Amino acid sequence: MNLFRLDNKVAVITGGGSGIGQAIAKVFAAQGANVHILELNEDGGKQTATDIAAAGGKAQVHGCNVAQQSSVVATMDKIIAAAGRIDILVNCAGIAHVGKLETTTEEDLDRVYNVNVKGTYNCMYAVIKQMKEQKSGVILNIASIASSVGIPDRFAYSMSKGAVLTMTLSVAKDYIQDGIRCNCVSPARVHTPFVDGFIAKNYPGKEQEMFDKLSKTQPIGRMAKPDEVGTLALYLCADEAGFITGCDYPLDGGFIRLNN
Repeated sequence: MNLFRLDNKVAVITGGGSGIGQAIAKVFAAQGANVHILELNEDGGKQTATDIAAAGGKAQVHGCNVAQQSSVVATMDKIIAAAGRIDILVNCAGIAHVGKLETTTEEDLDRVYNVNVKGTYNCMYAVIKQMKEQKSGVILNIASIASSVGIPDRFAYSMSKGAVLTMTLSVAKDYIQDGIRCNCVSPARVHTPFVDGFIAKNYPGKEQEMFDKLSKTQPIGRMAKPDEVGTLALYLCADEAGFITGCDYPLDGGFIRLNN
């Protein structure tokens, strides 16, 4: 059986230049999707597209700041004009912030909100009309375990990912009659270049010690791999998941239910 194919589907993936977004872009392309990567870091997006092309897939890169609605709308309109449709939107672009309430400035909060919350809203806003006209479409948002449980020193980040979860539920309910599905994935820690950079910056000389400590916060004993998020995203965006909408999928190595 040839399961989870995305042949001829137009998939837009934000933040596809690195980490989870890059993994999703590569998995989708390998399954036949025409991938469009939205990236503020165009160099990273181009590298992803180069890797996809080398593997025989199709990918285009669009420089775009998801925090600016005019930029997002113009980019989505350009994709629609060229491809005729958008079948899948994956909102993966996001930023982190370390700090509790009293150490989070107004500027910190605004910066995280603009990318993680407003950016997700902007992208959904820019595709929903087209998906309604098609009477079909899949939206997948990348939330976090911080959407559901308390994470120390992650006040602004948790706020933003809680919003991503509840926006997902709202969109799923409002557009179910239009043939549009909307779900989210909530990863625990995923081993990406961001994690390595964060550890190197904040714990110089103790990189391996901190990596092991962070890995063990997941009961399964390690961080997730970006490809593991990519394969779950593939399932949720494929036709085989056509009965699933309005759901949050923790990919957490047992963090939420077993960490007690």
